[in-house]
Amino acid sequence: MKTTEIHEMAINDLIEHIETEKANLSTMKMNHAISPVENTSKIRKLRKDIARMLTILQQKQTNEKK
Repeated sequence: MKTTEIHEMAINDLIEHIETEKANLSTMKMNHAISPVENTSKIRKLRKDIARMLTILQQKQTNEKK
């Protein structure tokens, strides 16, 4: 997900999206532990997307308080 798409999301939608992506990440990690995933870069990309969303969420919440 691109940062422009994340910036356009509302705070509530962003929180929901983060939770679903965290669930996807844990499922993907479990599946990888059982039988190795062919493309492990998907796990890395998903982890970075979650971090990006959390950062933008933090920025939005800080700007809202001001």
